[in-house]
Amino acid sequence: MVIRTCNRDVEAYITKDGSSIRELIHPLVHGNTAQSLAEATVPAGSSTLLHIHNLSEEIYHVISGTGLLTLGDEDIIVQTGDSICIPPKTPHNIKNTGRCELRILCCCSPAYSHNDTQILE
Repeated sequence: MVIRTCNRDVEAYITKDGSSIRELIHPLVHGNTAQSLAEATVPAGSSTLLHIHNLSEEIYHVISGTGLLTLGDEDIIVQTGDSICIPPKTPHNIKNTGRCELRILCCCSPAYSHNDTQILE
């Protein structure tokens, strides 16, 4: 099975952590089975809420911008081209420290679900 989407037509929505997400590939929409891929946007000067995913492993790949990623007890400076793996049950959030929007590709396995997101603040 080949899944192809026209990403220009994907509408954004706000997730529980406060980021604006465009689901590029998701099982509930596209019929794939094991993961999701989304583009997250965090405006300059803002951040997502500290949260965990109980089941999903998440990979962030920074498309553009700079930020400060809290990952467990660490604070990590991230910038365009960086990739970070976030294990399940690891508290995390990201703050946009730049002057333009921070754009991140987010891959979740299993696929992203509001029910798997627990806000910690």
